[in-house]
Amino acid sequence: MKWDKVITSEMEYQNALKRLSEIFDAVPDTPEGMEAELLVTLIEKYEKEHFPVSMPEPIAAIREVMERKGIKDKDLIPVMGSKSAVSLVLNRKRPLTIDMIRNLSDFLGLPVEVLIQPYEINGDRKVGV
Repeated sequence: MKWDKVITSEMEYQNALKRLSEIFDAVPDTPEGMEAELLVTLIEKYEKEHFPVSMPEPIAAIREVMERKGIKDKDLIPVMGSKSAVSLVLNRKRPLTIDMIRNLSDFLGLPVEVLIQPYEINGDRKVGV
C-alpha cells in the first residue's frame, strides 16, 4: 500500500502498524526509512484523534510523582506553604491555589495543565482553576 494520505479507517491503521513493524529498523534517509518516518507520523495522528489519552487527575498525579521520586509529604511544605496545607490538599479537604500549582509544577515537573483540572474535594464538590 502506498502511504499518500492520512489514515481514515481501522483497517488502514492496522495495515500501517503492520507495515511499520516490517520496516521499523530501516536506515534513515533510505526509501524504507522515509516510509517508516511517514508511517509514524500518520499513525500518531490517527491515534491522537481516535484514542485520546486523558490527563491524570491532579491529586493522583501529585501522589504518583511523589511515589516515583521518593518525595514525602513533608518535602512539599516549602512548595505548598505549611504542613497543614499539604495535608489538607492531599486529603482533598482544600483545593490547590494558583501559587501551589505553579510551585508544584516546578518542583515535581508536572504540567500546569494537569494541575488546573477540576477534581473532587470532600468526595462531592469539584474544584479547579
